[in-house]
Amino acid sequence: MKILLIEPYYTGSHREWAEGYKKYSGHEIKIISMKGQFWKWRMHGGAVTLANQFEQLGWIPDYILASDMLDLSTFLSITRKISSNIPAAVYFHENQLSYPWSPNDRDIEKNRDTHYGFINYASALVADTVFFNSEFHMVSFIEALQKFLHNFPDYREASTINKIHNKSRVLHLGLDLNRYDKYVTKNEGPPIILWNHRWEYDKNPEAFFKIIGQLKNDGCDFRIVILGENFSQSPDIFNKAKKIFKDNILHWGYVESIKEYATWLWRSDIIPVTSNQEFFGASVMEAIYCNTWPILPERLTYPELIPAELHNDHIYLDNENLIKKIKWALDNIDTIRNSKISKVAEKYNWKEMAKVYDLAISATRV
Repeated sequence: MKILLIEPYYTGSHREWAEGYKKYSGHEIKIISMKGQFWKWRMHGGAVTLANQFEQLGWIPDYILASDMLDLSTFLSITRKISSNIPAAVYFHENQLSYPWSPNDRDIEKNRDTHYGFINYASALVADTVFFNSEFHMVSFIEALQKFLHNFPDYREASTINKIHNKSRVLHLGLDLNRYDKYVTKNEGPPIILWNHRWEYDKNPEAFFKIIGQLKNDGCDFRIVILGENFSQSPDIFNKAKKIFKDNILHWGYVESIKEYATWLWRSDIIPVTSNQEFFGASVMEAIYCNTWPILPERLTYPELIPAELHNDHIYLDNENLIKKIKWALDNIDTIRNSKISKVAEKYNWKEMAKVYDLAISATRV
């Protein structure tokens, strides 16, 4: 089958997802994309640019797979002479309805934030199939639609929610995890606690560093490695924490090199997660693949990704329970270093997931 994969925001995890599927799929895949910046403009205008790319491609696919950053309804309207009989699906990495916006975003105070959610809604409505990267994501999007449409004065078309729900499927994120295999290393020094998420408010760094501070005050012996992409407007807590934990820091900041990133993942021992928002958890799954012991909240997508029989060890109920589980891991560091927790992540490796994607697309092809 020939698949056109459309990604308006071609950077980071979106780019890795597109390239990973293309690399491992049994289908022929062509990617059309735009530079990964100005995300709002990509959602507004990317469909026009990408429609032009498609028309100039001179290649007719059997299937169209677009990410949630594309206004699929506009794209299909512009290209209808070519695309009218081609089944199209949208893949939701995230969505603008149930994703918590930054309180500093100017579009909120100017009441412009709902338009991006409407683009997601229209794309889901026009798509033949709607894929979500987790069950939690699918459920939260459908529930958010109820509230979203209720905000409008009339003709709310609530029946469209069931239409979208009926054609929705869960298709977990694929990850190129094998690239970490050649960088395996071990930590034989003090235990290392890891942060490898974006430096943004929704990852709840305040709670993370508060927990780390309590461990330090309680006399626990550990080091910290702080990775993840940071931005010019990252939460202030990172600057404060760098001073507070200066004696515990082994590494602080984003790393460009996959070798350096992978080495820190393999060396790290424990990844306690405090996020308030997560639709899948790629960074967590990367750490787990590198045998880092996860301690995850009983919310969002995490209980879905960790087998039920492992919840007692890896899922916490509240901050008190989180601290208790971290202290247990610190006290039993040899046990967790010799664990086989990496097996939890193997099912999300593209070598396995590409087959799942190929079958899902074949099954939903009209």
